[in-house]
Amino acid sequence: MLQPEEFQHLIEIHGPALYRLAYRLIGNVHDAEDVLQETFRCLWAARERYDARRGARAFLVSILRRRVADYWRHRRREEQLWGPLPPLAVGDQDPTQEEFCDEVQQALQQLPPELRETLLLVVVGELTHQEAAQVLGVPLGTVLSRVARARTRLRQTLLQSMAAEK
Repeated sequence: MLQPEEFQHLIEIHGPALYRLAYRLIGNVHDAEDVLQETFRCLWAARERYDARRGARAFLVSILRRRVADYWRHRRREEQLWGPLPPLAVGDQDPTQEEFCDEVQQALQQLPPELRETLLLVVVGELTHQEAAQVLGVPLGTVLSRVARARTRLRQTLLQSMAAEK
């Protein structure tokens, strides 16, 4: 069972990487904060089932992925009720990480969802390839292939946008 001190330690150690991942998957600072808060709320609610011997980051990313999926389902329902929602605020500042500029965020949005998610789990979520494979429920080779293809496509998209600016 997860004790309050351990819970606080998990927040301190994994919170920043999980926030970056949520932000990259959602594209909005405030919604990413809400999803992260819901992730830790779910962890606390399931504290009796928490197994410290398993990888904490992979466990937390699994919860986060489900909360992000809930976010997008809710967003689609709102669009059906109210019509198209305003576009994602890609220009929102990410207070914990400035390695991705608007151009990179826009290039990430052009990747197919399975490539984008796999790349973000490994690069931003800081999971090992094996942990990402377990979280996604796919073979390790699939993760390695997706990450390589995502990096190649991302690089090509950024090079094209740089060439277009000249």
